[in-house]
Amino acid sequence: MTTVGLKPPQQHVGIAELREIWAIADDAGFDGCWVFDHLAPMGPDRTGDVFDGWSLLAAMAEATKQVRIGCLVSGNTNRHPGTFAKIAATVDHLSGGRLDVGLGAGGDVLTDGMMGTPTPPPAERVERLAETCEILSLLWTRPVTDYEGRRYTLTGAISDPKPVQRPKPPLWLGSSGEKRGLRVVAEHADVWLNAALPGTETAELQRLSGVLDTHCAAAGRDPASIRRAVQFRLPSDADSALSLARSYVDAGFTELVLMPAGPGDVVRAAEAAANLLPRLRELG
Repeated sequence: MTTVGLKPPQQHVGIAELREIWAIADDAGFDGCWVFDHLAPMGPDRTGDVFDGWSLLAAMAEATKQVRIGCLVSGNTNRHPGTFAKIAATVDHLSGGRLDVGLGAGGDVLTDGMMGTPTPPPAERVERLAETCEILSLLWTRPVTDYEGRRYTLTGAISDPKPVQRPKPPLWLGSSGEKRGLRVVAEHADVWLNAALPGTETAELQRLSGVLDTHCAAAGRDPASIRRAVQFRLPSDADSALSLARSYVDAGFTELVLMPAGPGDVVRAAEAAANLLPRLRELG
């Protein structure tokens, strides 16, 4: 079964417009409504207004009733896993158990440089991501957690309340790293978010999905137990949008995340995506 989510821009936009878009996502019956996790706008020009993703999720939890919410993806290096576990559990309670937890290895050279925080090398970031996945599972399911890893150490750690969703919220991991990143996905993810650049050819996405299958086999996990997600900019032309979405579904991606980004009226773009939703559901 194909699910369809909406990921509106949270940059160069006002809170009133975002509230309108959240209402559209909730009323139209989208499966998910998403934010991102960056301190500066994304794109070639990284200046201007951008709102914090997790603060927005707390507001979305109260402003919506049925749509699932989440961040695609949270940068793992932005927060200690213990802090992240607490934030996510809080939003899961605020939403009544509608949170999907998206997580990636993190690292943004621009904003790290601005804030004076280090950008670890890729191998270390992936290692930190793997340890965070383990720590989140422990903190969300056990009364007390002791953990000794190469990157993180927890001693008698408590994290209450536990999330509403049991045993824990679904974990979406974003990575396209063939050697290490997809191995972490195979070991920990409920959903794989392909982290290739928007516009990557479908054949390349399928190839990476096959690499994930190989890692699943090595980890002793059924590849079918990990759903496949792709996020993409939604063409303004309905036929083009449907054709693009169909290509992803045919390639085995069951979680479609629409990005009605770009210049112009973002509320109108969200409405256009909502109007297209019934036809998108017919694809899978």
